Amino acid sequence: MATPLYLLAFESSCDETSVAVIKDGTEILSNIIATQIASHQRFGGVVPEVASRHHIEQITKCTTEALSQAGIGYDDLAGVAVTYGPGLVGSLLIGVTAAKAIAWAHQLPLIPVNHMAGHIYAARYVAAFQYPMMALLVSGGHTELVYMPREHEYQIIGETRDDAVGEAYDKIGRVLGINYPAGKTVDEWAHQGHDTFNFPRAMVKEANLDFSFSGLKSAFINTVHNADQRGEQLNQYDLAASFQAAVVDILAEKTMKALAQYPVKQLVLAGGVAANSGVRARLQADLARLHPQTELLLAPLKLCGDNAAMIGAAGYVNYLHGDRAGWDLNAVPGLSFDRITPLS
Repeated sequence: MATPLYLLAFESSCDETSVAVIKDGTEILSNIIATQIASHQRFGGVVPEVASRHHIEQITKCTTEALSQAGIGYDDLAGVAVTYGPGLVGSLLIGVTAAKAIAWAHQLPLIPVNHMAGHIYAARYVAAFQYPMMALLVSGGHTELVYMPREHEYQIIGETRDDAVGEAYDKIGRVLGINYPAGKTVDEWAHQGHDTFNFPRAMVKEANLDFSFSGLKSAFINTVHNADQRGEQLNQYDLAASFQAAVVDILAEKTMKALAQYPVKQLVLAGGVAANSGVRARLQADLARLHPQTELLLAPLKLCGDNAAMIGAAGYVNYLHGDRAGWDLNAVPGLSFDRITPLS
């Protein structure tokens, strides 16, 4: 029997402090998450300085709890994995510093992990990956299609040209009077309304695989403000349903177009917006109709948001491929996969 490989993983890219212990890249022994939502709700979004202070307060506690819950000590670890980008620079630095300190003190390899690779590997807890594969990453900061011809290789073939889809959800949520984060509530309201406003589906007819959500967001805001000026009250559930219908159409049509150009064995839906029931249902239906040979892998709902378990899963692959960071590892807030020119 092979010796188990345990990794300690850190995630602190935004407003969640998380530390996890992962066994062999596929088994979660602990996944501690200290959320900051309550602290940021009054501001309507994440305040970087506040987030950094919370990370400083929580990261040692989370580390102690993660090891205790997993029932292992530092001597059992094979390495320390950490998100070093993309994200908020102050938040990232807390996780990177903690990971470097532990790795140095216990003479362990330091494994750098791209936060977006972590989101993809959240789905690895559902099933083994088969290549080539594709990932639709949808979150508060990113909306991108990533093609993976083989393990440990990521190529962006399409991405948002302006707002990320999760960012658009939060912005229209504020207009509807929904507390941050707004995505879950907008999704719930959407199922109680109807698509009566026919908001624009930007770029869906264009040949490229890029996304745009700023026009949709502006159309939504203008519709509500114009109604307010006329003293007209619009149905909030119909507004939510109309917005979500446009989002789902854009995401699904671009993804199906990408799959036609890049036949793959699996499609992974990942990121915070991957928890959206409308997006999940539409992709399932479209895949069954248009690309039945492609398996849809949905990240578990509890792993769609930022967490260290996903970083541990991606970190395990990086560990096997020899990725190691020196003690000069720094936060890279604008870290990104390489972009390639899509096939015609």
